[in-house]
Amino acid sequence: MVNRFISILFWSFALLTGVVMMPLAVVVCALTAPWDTRRVVMHQFTCFWGSLYTWFNPLWRVRVEGRQNIEPGATYVMVANHASAADILVLYRLFRHFKWVSKVENFRVPIVGWNMRLNRYIPLRRGDKTSVLKMLDSCRRELATGSSVMMFPEGTRSQTNDLRPFKPGAFDLAKSVGVPILPVVLQGTRQALPTHGLTCGRADIVVRVLPAIRPASFANTTPQDLADAVRARFSADLSAHAG
Repeated sequence: MVNRFISILFWSFALLTGVVMMPLAVVVCALTAPWDTRRVVMHQFTCFWGSLYTWFNPLWRVRVEGRQNIEPGATYVMVANHASAADILVLYRLFRHFKWVSKVENFRVPIVGWNMRLNRYIPLRRGDKTSVLKMLDSCRRELATGSSVMMFPEGTRSQTNDLRPFKPGAFDLAKSVGVPILPVVLQGTRQALPTHGLTCGRADIVVRVLPAIRPASFANTTPQDLADAVRARFSADLSAHAG
């Protein structure tokens, strides 16, 4: 009952702040877009907005580890495991510039999708080969300008405690552009917000940034072998920090 009551307050807070913050986002974008072509300020505003929901939810405790593994000014293909809608909120706690790759349906959600468009995040229609190619082209353009991209290589949320297979797209992208891969391990988000339902749970959430994987180390590796190797690194880290 306590969790349900807090969840009602949480979603009410989310709705209220969304109504307030969206007009502010438009103002921030209008004032900064003429000179901030990468939308760095806009993304930092969105990081603050998204972080509000983890700062003020009394059921969630979020800890970020490994910030020192993100080099200032470096460009990465960032990859994270995906178990919950809360993953997106806690990744904003990094307060580092990146462009999300997200399914196109999210861009149609009122407020959320409008803000994603202001940030020039990158849409993907899953299962559509043409959309995948367009997404990869957009990622290459953003990486060329110095913006990192953030992807969930599992493609969708895992329904169990086990990682889904990692798809090779993010790793093919890193190889073709020649930028490092930055693994970001998320732990505890499944308990924070289950896949089905809106009732928040008590959770100790950790966002753990692992050391970057340099292009020289995977130059002769196929994208799928690289995907499997990075998945193994995620699995080992999750197992090492289990419990």
